[in-house]
Amino acid sequence: MHSAGLVLHPRRDSAAAVQAVLGWAGNRGIEILGIADEIVRLDCAAIGVTAEELGRRSDLVVSLGGDGTMLRAMRLADGQRAPVLGVNLGKLGFLAEVDVPDLPGALSAIDDHQFTVEPRLAVDAVLEGRKITAFNDIAVVRVPGDGSAVVAVRVGGQPFVSYSADAVVVATPTGSTAYSFSAGGPITSPSVEALLVTPAAPHSAYSRGVVLSVRDEVTLELLPTSGRLAVEVDGQVAGYVSPGDRLDLRARPSAARVVRLGMTTFYQRARRKLRLTDSAEIPADGEH
Repeated sequence: MHSAGLVLHPRRDSAAAVQAVLGWAGNRGIEILGIADEIVRLDCAAIGVTAEELGRRSDLVVSLGGDGTMLRAMRLADGQRAPVLGVNLGKLGFLAEVDVPDLPGALSAIDDHQFTVEPRLAVDAVLEGRKITAFNDIAVVRVPGDGSAVVAVRVGGQPFVSYSADAVVVATPTGSTAYSFSAGGPITSPSVEALLVTPAAPHSAYSRGVVLSVRDEVTLELLPTSGRLAVEVDGQVAGYVSPGDRLDLRARPSAARVVRLGMTTFYQRARRKLRLTDSAEIPADGEH
């Protein structure tokens, strides 16, 4: 390994994690890169580069923050060779692999090649002439005062289902535990290649979500009775669409890769971090 890139949370204290990475790198002659306007506030020894350079030059990207920072790191690594190691700072992140106390051990495991990489699906669209990419979800969302999201979902150019709702969420399996889950969508392993379409607060006759193949061409078409909608990409507003507009979505498998150390499974993380509980009618282990 020749170089590793740091992606920092904009506010949380990452000094201890940064020092752990710098110490590891210094003992091995590994160059540490950081986005210039992020590392300047820490006055650390990383080499300042642009976001694009960090993704292109890194052999490993280390995300220090929460899920939002991890998603940003995955976008920087999109289409590049570097896998992303997620390090959780503060609040309980879902996507991160390790907490700060476990970081030295994680870096040693990477040295010893005792890790796997897990490919992650992205979903792309073109909005206002520019490409947008999400690793969690793309959602068309009601703008307060502008009416509901009345959206037809077309698959392979053919009409499939229409929704009237507060939002229509198109999620990757990575994003199945985010907005889609809160809207009633299923929890889906990231090893599954699929797109999940879930209406949020639906008030139409058909209110169930659907699971589509990554090979399907999916289009969201705003019907004449729809209000103007915000297009949210991984939770951030990227633009707006109006009745008559269409949003063509394409799944892109293996767009980025994340480091897994085998410490927990997806299902263990989902159960713990989403606080899943069993039915009260099911006795606990050891009870009859």
